[in-house]
Amino acid sequence: MGKLILKFYKWRVRHITDRNFILILSVIIGFLSGMAAVTIKNTVHLIQHSLTGWFSADVENYMFIIYPAIGIFLVVIFIRFILKQSIGDGVPNVLYAISKTNGLMKPHNVYSSVIASALTVGFGGSVGLEGPTVATGGAIGSNIGRLLRLNYKQIVSLLGFASAGAMSAIFKAPITAIVFALEVIMLDLTLSSLVPLLTASAVAAMTSYFFLGQNVLYPFEVKDVFHLQDVVYYIVLGVLAGLISVYFIRTIDFAGRFFERINSWLLRIAIGASALGILVFLFPALYGEGYTSINNSLDGNLNHIFDHSLFFSLKGNFTVTLILLFAITVLKVIATSATFGSGGIGGIFAPTLFTGAHFGLLYAMTVNYFGAGDLPVSNFALVGMAGLISGVIRGPLTAIFLIAEITGGYELIMPLMIVATISFATSRMFEPDSVYTIQLSRKIDIITHHKDKAVLSLMKIDSLIETNFKTIHPDATLGELVKVIEDSTRNIFPVVDEENNFVGLVFLDRVRHIMFKPEMYDKVLVRNLMFVPTTTVNYDDRMEDVAHKFQHSGKYNLVVLKDGKYMGFVSRANVFSKYREMLKEFSEN
Repeated sequence: MGKLILKFYKWRVRHITDRNFILILSVIIGFLSGMAAVTIKNTVHLIQHSLTGWFSADVENYMFIIYPAIGIFLVVIFIRFILKQSIGDGVPNVLYAISKTNGLMKPHNVYSSVIASALTVGFGGSVGLEGPTVATGGAIGSNIGRLLRLNYKQIVSLLGFASAGAMSAIFKAPITAIVFALEVIMLDLTLSSLVPLLTASAVAAMTSYFFLGQNVLYPFEVKDVFHLQDVVYYIVLGVLAGLISVYFIRTIDFAGRFFERINSWLLRIAIGASALGILVFLFPALYGEGYTSINNSLDGNLNHIFDHSLFFSLKGNFTVTLILLFAITVLKVIATSATFGSGGIGGIFAPTLFTGAHFGLLYAMTVNYFGAGDLPVSNFALVGMAGLISGVIRGPLTAIFLIAEITGGYELIMPLMIVATISFATSRMFEPDSVYTIQLSRKIDIITHHKDKAVLSLMKIDSLIETNFKTIHPDATLGELVKVIEDSTRNIFPVVDEENNFVGLVFLDRVRHIMFKPEMYDKVLVRNLMFVPTTTVNYDDRMEDVAHKFQHSGKYNLVVLKDGKYMGFVSRANVFSKYREMLKEFSEN
């Protein structure tokens, strides 16, 4: 197999240019990503229909307590005892690959996310399918690139094309997928990567159309056009959506930390699945992706919050309706957190859309109830979705185009822009990280759209450390230091003790005036000649921090320490040279 790939590689280099080859690969990746979306979507629908298709809407069903636990247990068994490898979260998994593994994702991600998320969501886990689909698409692109021996930039491009293709197929939204790739996934878009990105997105969408039909995901008819007098209400909705987004992000993060502290995987399942099962039993609208609930909200139909529940007999009671709307809006993120924490695999898009739709509906109904306005509730449910997407994933353009494209609601583009922009600004004011990066950013250096930061984050300090500096003990004499100077090509001498603990530095310029006075050789000790630098580099420092230290200190060499131990030096010249080298690889000529 390896020889065959090598022969193909040599033939391809001679006959197909890199640009044309990437374009061909974008078609293949678009189709495969589309098929991944179709597979995962149909599998989930089959499982859900088999499990709940026979439920009566007017009677509560205790199976809602049991189903999520079964699904999560099966997922954990699959991961721990069959796969025996971590699957990781959807979009964060892709961001991690770009930031830390040169765009390479594990081969099992091509299928493992499909299996695990289908079991999680199919059995009632309160998460979506978008993240796992994006991770699957990204893994397809990454592993194709690795198989064909592509370089880092090409692999990352394929990973971005595949992620866009997966998003395009799952939502049937090719334009949104391109914006998503630019805003959330891609490092840097150049003209040569634009056409393959468009191609992958279009091919994936057509694949989804062929197998799933051409209807939009959320049918929506604009019955009430945008009125200028409603601007104030949309502005307030944007602010509130931003605050809800902060609550969403921090709840997910808090729950993640909580469950990480539980060492027993059985205990995690017991706690998380029990909480999830109780929530789904009390509020069946929280079951699974929640797309049916979202469609009902956009249609102004509130039956879904009563169906299959203990509150069915109270259907039509306006006060109870508001209370239940508030409850499922607040509790959706808790149900999602419990799903993730107990071991389930899924995406964050669907819970975010669910929360946004129900919050927008609750907001408009509350305003109308107190006589403060006569707002079209369906429009506010639609725009609320954009507000939450913008605030939670930090993608205002993705939010605007996604909601407009998946609902056909382009006539409301102005309120979509208002709410998405204000929600983004409000959320970012209180929480700098998105739901995707809040956990990763505390552990690794995340690739960003800022090219300088992106290149710096790819640089590794251990490859830049220079160790050809002669060390000297602090109790050594000037005479011993002179002997060290004679054998050195450097003008800096790190002072370390017998355990290699860093003590200080001696500069040649500062001892030159006495180094030719033999009578001083036995009288002066190194500790009297050294000084302790105010700026040092820790071995675990991010390269962006190292660059800032060079900039603010004005130094040309900085000592590198690890737990107080001397490691070597890093020089401004080497950092800059490596940066230029990587920038050349990172960008196209």
